[in-house]
Order: sequence, then structure tokens, then C-alpha cells
Amino acid sequence: LALGLIAGSVTSGLPLFLSAYPITPASDVLHELSKAKDQGVTTFQAEDEIAAVGAALGASYAGHLGVTSTSGPGMALKSETISLAVMLEQPLVICDIQRAGPATGMPTKTEQADLLQAMFGRNGESPVPVLAAKSSTDCFDTAVEACRIAVKYRTPVIMLSDGYLANGAEPWKIPELDAIEPIDPGFATGPNGTDEKGQPAFLPYQRDPETLARAWAIPGTPELEHRIGGLEKGDLHGEISYDPENHERMTRLRQAKIDGIVADVPDMEVDDPSGEARVLVLGWGSTYGPITASTRRLRQTGRNVATAHLRHLNPMPANLGEVLAAYDKVVVPEMNLGQLATVLRARYLTEVSSYSRVRGLPISITELEADLIAEIDALGKEN
Repeated sequence: LALGLIAGSVTSGLPLFLSAYPITPASDVLHELSKAKDQGVTTFQAEDEIAAVGAALGASYAGHLGVTSTSGPGMALKSETISLAVMLEQPLVICDIQRAGPATGMPTKTEQADLLQAMFGRNGESPVPVLAAKSSTDCFDTAVEACRIAVKYRTPVIMLSDGYLANGAEPWKIPELDAIEPIDPGFATGPNGTDEKGQPAFLPYQRDPETLARAWAIPGTPELEHRIGGLEKGDLHGEISYDPENHERMTRLRQAKIDGIVADVPDMEVDDPSGEARVLVLGWGSTYGPITASTRRLRQTGRNVATAHLRHLNPMPANLGEVLAAYDKVVVPEMNLGQLATVLRARYLTEVSSYSRVRGLPISITELEADLIAEIDALGKEN
């Protein structure tokens, strides 16, 4: 994860600034990046979670790649500043290494129960892209992707990992930086519109027609003075506005910008070797390991089962609805009480079967295998 953030910094040309408060299991990101001063990385151990995210957002405003890392309790404290980043439409990467909760919970145990918090845990309409890594080494690619989306779309991005991945290990071939697609910050360099008198002016909420991302001006750039803050912005000019029609327009624009990220989200790929499976096992995050191992065993018994895994949780792949509709039964294993299953039912109006475990441990491969056998065999007997 730390190397992925550095790669995102290098490929974007933005100095990396990580601001964090020590919290298990996210502290290792701070520890690791504190060793990377030779890579132009600045780390700041803040006095609390709110100060940490505030400093990261300030660094982003100043033209850095602002990042903060935390776990579930810290996400709760950071929510107001994350919604400020939504209003400012400023790049910010928030890494949530999930642990068992609620409250202080079990700091050294793993869980996946922050999904709904990541997607909806802010005041007002505050849409934020959400990504989740599936393995320890996938944290690298997911971190780079989080940086890319944050910079390209001028938005805070939440990247979900968990204690299982944070403390895991696996072989990994370090990629060549040249193989990673560059990230263009696209800083504003001059006026991009006119004022009420028809004179050249900088309009901070002038948007890219393709991404709907607003212009990003570094403080101190001549002729790019502008107002910014947490109160609702007037379209284009960015002045404070209480106009009802403007508020609705800006709310819909912010949502449309996040929805438009789906153009950069690859279609959902399904692993269905036989092409005859009637059961799909759909996962996200670290359930990738148990799902892959248990379904491999199932196929060795002659049972057909398909698998798919989500990295992009908001927005989700454009073809996900078609994938869900293609199977008689969709099973969603999660280390929570069915949070992704709840979202899928609401969004796609389809029934999915929630498979929940909240024991502070990864889902058992043996248990999942046995329960999937029961599901597949029961479906066969129905016919």
C-alpha cells in the first residue's frame, strides 16, 4: 500500500504528503512512508484523526498528493472533512484499513464492516468513489488507481483494506514505474473564462466536459485568485450561494461526476470455466482468498460454480446488473452482516444470498466450501 501511494505520487509528479494519527492496523502505512523521505515523501503524525485529514486536505489544496490513513473509528472522525473535500472538489486519498468494531472494537482483528460508512457516512449528498483491494499485493495497484481517480476527477477517494491484508504476505514482482500510466494533474495555468464585465477571469468551478472535474489552481499562481470553502458554491464562479436552483444543480453535478467514473471502471469479469454454473459467488476485498480457494475445491468435486470480485464499489462496473441476472443464485460472502448484499439488493432490485461472518477472523475456507456445496446441491434438487 505504501509503495502504491509512492508510485501514484511519482507518476503524477505530485509530492506525496501523508498525514495520519497512529491507529491499529493502519499505523504501518505511516511507519513505512516515514522511511521514504528520499522519494520526496513527507509524513506528519497529527495529534488526532481530525487534524490528520485536515492537514492532508490542506496539502492537496497546495498542490500535493494529500493522503491520510486510518481505521474505522478514525473514519468516523474524518467524515466532516471528507465531505468538505467533496464540496471543494479537491483530490484526497483516504486509506481505511478496517478492523473489528464498533467503537474501539478489537483493534488487532479483521473485519469488512466499513463499506456502508465509506459509501454513505457523510452529511448531505456527499458521493465519494470507493475501492477495495483483494489481496496484500493488490493493495499496490488499488492505491495507484485511487490516486489516479482522485487527481483526474478532483475528488476524495476511499480505499478499503483490512487487518487480514495488512498483516498478510505473498510473493510479488515489483512493477516497472514506466509501465504505469502517467497521471496528469492538469493544473490551471491561466484564466479560463470571463467575469461579469467581460474581463479574463479564473472560474474555479469551470468543469472539464468529459470528466466534470473542476479546475485546480495552485495558491499563489498569478491571476488565479479565487474563493474556496465549505459553504455551497455558485456554479462556475465559486462564490457562496444559497440559491435553491444552484444548490440542486451543484448537487447533481457532484453526483454526475462520481457516476461518470464508471467510464474508467473495467467491466466485471466472471470466472466460470464450465460456462454452465448456476451459482455465482461474488466477493469484495479480502474475501477473494477464501472464495478462490473454496471454489477451486468445489470444481474438483465436479460442481460448477462461478466467481467474480469487485474492486470498484462506487461506482460499480457498468455490466454488474447483467452479471447478477445471469445466475440463478448469487452468494455474497462478507465479514460483516451483509453490507454489500444490502447495496446490491437496493441498486439492482435482485435477490442475493448474504453469507456473513463477523468473528474477527477471515472466512473459513472449509466452512464456505461446505455451505456452497449445500447451496449448489439444493439448487440441483429443485430441478
